[in-house]
Amino acid sequence: MSPTFYELDERALARHCAAAIAAHPATGRFLALALGPSDPTADVVRTIEPQLQAVVSSNREHEKRSIFLLVLDRRTGLPAAAGRVVDGGGRALDDAPERIGRELSAIVDAHELHEGKIWDVATLGNLSGYRDSKAGLTVSALLARTLVLAGHRAGVRHLVGLLDQRTHRTLALLGVPFVPMAGSEASSRALYAPFPALEPAIAEQGRRLNRLAGSFTGEIEARGLRRLVIRRLAARMSEQVATGQGLDEHILLPGLERRRYRGLRKRG
Repeated sequence: MSPTFYELDERALARHCAAAIAAHPATGRFLALALGPSDPTADVVRTIEPQLQAVVSSNREHEKRSIFLLVLDRRTGLPAAAGRVVDGGGRALDDAPERIGRELSAIVDAHELHEGKIWDVATLGNLSGYRDSKAGLTVSALLARTLVLAGHRAGVRHLVGLLDQRTHRTLALLGVPFVPMAGSEASSRALYAPFPALEPAIAEQGRRLNRLAGSFTGEIEARGLRRLVIRRLAARMSEQVATGQGLDEHILLPGLERRRYRGLRKRG
């Protein structure tokens, strides 16, 4: 089978990453971008999506309505994390009715999806070399904050997603206020969150995690001293994502610049 148009080989992927880093010079090890579907650098995200253990939609309409999130490591010149959101609800709203046994109209009514922009969190995660390290925490925070800033720029009101276990656990511990769609079983991981509630909920999660005891959303499986260390690190990440402190200066949203975004939609 011949490769699809977006499957970059190693050299091409490195060239795309180098071009993006050169086009956005700044201080700091990491650079985070939100990219439109016609941006050549979006092919980097398309290429590495399977490494996130995500089910990637081949729907052409979803492709045209995608915004791609990418964190690049200036030290290696390669990707550290990536994600994709799909305007209009994407695969989440296409596939959720069968997964949870509810009509689409019931999902729409349950979450008042009749009005406002809907984003499907189709993929979101760190590559394997950035999952269990201090650098990985920075990368995770940048990726999540880029989602928040891009959503604000685009005027998003609703988030939906059919999340894999790793992504669900990460976002739950961050404090994203996902609930099961239309009262479905939590195990389905068909989820909904009101976008305006993201930053307040994530900020509250940071405050809860900063306490030595007390409840919080999500899970920390470690015990003893390691649990306290992870809790403190998770608190720091939630605080950063909620406020943008130490992150926003490393995030750019070229795919959501107003003129450019309108142009992409007209051509789509």
